Amino acid sequence: MTMEPTSQRIALSTGLTYHTLEWGADDPSLDHTVFLIHGFLDFAWTWQETVASGLAGKYHLVAPDLRGHGDSDRVGAGGYYHFMDYLADLQQLVRRLGRARVSMVGHSMGGSVVFYYAGSFPGTLQRVALLEGLGPPESDLSRVPDRIPAWLDACERSRTRPERRYKTLEEAAERMRATDPLLTLDKARQLAEYGTRLLPDGTRTFKHDPLHLTPGPYPFSVETAMQFFRRISCPVLHVDGAQSNFRLSDEDTARRKACFGNLREVSLPDAGHMLQRDQPQALAQVLDAFLSEK
Repeated sequence: MTMEPTSQRIALSTGLTYHTLEWGADDPSLDHTVFLIHGFLDFAWTWQETVASGLAGKYHLVAPDLRGHGDSDRVGAGGYYHFMDYLADLQQLVRRLGRARVSMVGHSMGGSVVFYYAGSFPGTLQRVALLEGLGPPESDLSRVPDRIPAWLDACERSRTRPERRYKTLEEAAERMRATDPLLTLDKARQLAEYGTRLLPDGTRTFKHDPLHLTPGPYPFSVETAMQFFRRISCPVLHVDGAQSNFRLSDEDTARRKACFGNLREVSLPDAGHMLQRDQPQALAQVLDAFLSEK
């Protein structure tokens, strides 16, 4: 089976057109669909090496660019990226592309999308894997009113400020490595080619909507997230990177994990926060073992 995915654009009833990568689209015998949901400012191609390392040919795999990321539509004038909007899009994709069995894998912010979905529709998923995906640290709920003017000011600046440009592909690749120190230059260059657009003057910009970089109006609530955790009825796998710089306190981590009724845990050595890039082969083995359990 070819390791190259089918790239397509799908018009959703939410009003946006999504770009997806799909492995096994032409093989109806693969009745277990696994949605691979990327994290903040990432895109679908982040999964390519993990898929090629042992998942392709075993599952029907779908990796979307979330709204405002990669080659999916931005929300456009007057819109914003409210978190539950991602769930509306994902529900459409499940209805359009999901087969007899559906599981989900979510990385970082994508993990939040997945656990909100799984908790909203308990009993509909076979397996859930959260890769460094238990949600961000608790926000200061006492300062919620202060977030609104900060959010509005940031949105205004985002709409009027030119997007940052990079002179070369290598410069864009180095920008990616600045936030992902375990990313090799060759891999960064390949990902930067997928994740940037070439402008007429020869410079490049990243494809994600700069509006994502503004602080959202609604803070993350651990108590709310835990209500979703408790409603997830299928087995859950949590995977972290042993060298990750994205850390919750031990007490907070334990409190969140205690909400799951059927939780497995794995820590990948020599991996940072970007597990699917740092250790794609090891991650593929862990995911395959979990997803294939009877």
